[in-house]
Amino acid sequence: MADNILEIRDLQMHFPIGGSFFSKSTDVVKAVDRVSFDVKRGETFGIVGESGSGKTTLGRCIIRVLNPTGGSIKMSRQGRPKDELVGADRRLLSEIWRDMRMVFQDPQSSLNPRLRVMELVGQCLRKSEALSGQALADRVGGLLEQVGLQREFLMRYPNAFSGGQRQRLGIARALATKPEVVIADEAVSALDVSIQAQTLNLMQDLQEEFDLTYIFIAHDLAVVEHICDRIAVMYLGQIVELADRDALFSDPKHPYTRALLSAVPIPDPRARKKTSRRLSLSDGAVAREGCKFASRCPHVTDLCRTTAPSSKHINGSEVLCHFAGEV
Repeated sequence: MADNILEIRDLQMHFPIGGSFFSKSTDVVKAVDRVSFDVKRGETFGIVGESGSGKTTLGRCIIRVLNPTGGSIKMSRQGRPKDELVGADRRLLSEIWRDMRMVFQDPQSSLNPRLRVMELVGQCLRKSEALSGQALADRVGGLLEQVGLQREFLMRYPNAFSGGQRQRLGIARALATKPEVVIADEAVSALDVSIQAQTLNLMQDLQEEFDLTYIFIAHDLAVVEHICDRIAVMYLGQIVELADRDALFSDPKHPYTRALLSAVPIPDPRARKKTSRRLSLSDGAVAREGCKFASRCPHVTDLCRTTAPSSKHINGSEVLCHFAGEV
């Protein structure tokens, strides 16, 4: 059984709201609220949810672009003891950022339009390995070929490429330091469907070639089903269900997961169910106590409104619901 490359425990990320220049903030938004899970070495771990669920914030906490409010993130790199990333100093983070890289959602905004491909992909190699001149050109040219681009593109600017090609540049930049973990934050959502498929196939090929571990953040359930091994479903900063891909799509156990899956468009009208489990939009407020999904859940009870649920293990799935397995 594969060992854990990442172990996240009770991770929190709170953002203050309210207040002013002369007064303290009066409240906080719990963008990530006591999240715990493990990522196995070599797997593709999916994180899905609506916009505002906290999945991007979670990814940025893991890679330490954001400094978490609390909790623990431990990373086991090859041949090294576990490192605690929360509270890590700059020296350790510079090492971690070589072994954990990120591919962003919008390839156009994540690539500096004033830099040529040589500098875009190679700037991290200048710092981490002190490469320059022909050695740097050879290394960057090899990376371009590995992601399906030509060496002749070295001196071009990003605006000379299509959206799919720009995303390949982003992937090449992420692979430059030979990382162990790649966090893909909506990496294909800005691409056309045909280009999405090509990019996903490329990522799977690169995963086998470089023995990569992916954390794949997305809102498109069809994409997640195609590429991920295990999937965590987030709602308002919490993981409400975590399961293997097949189990999640064949037998979802949390009401929110079932509602997400029922909202996926089905092209064949004969295959559509006569009844659809639509989420209630009548109340967008989140209760201070109880289950965060209570205001939108079709199975809500008084217990849900007053008492926060704890995670239950059901047939290999982890479900954050009082009545998991019963409704």
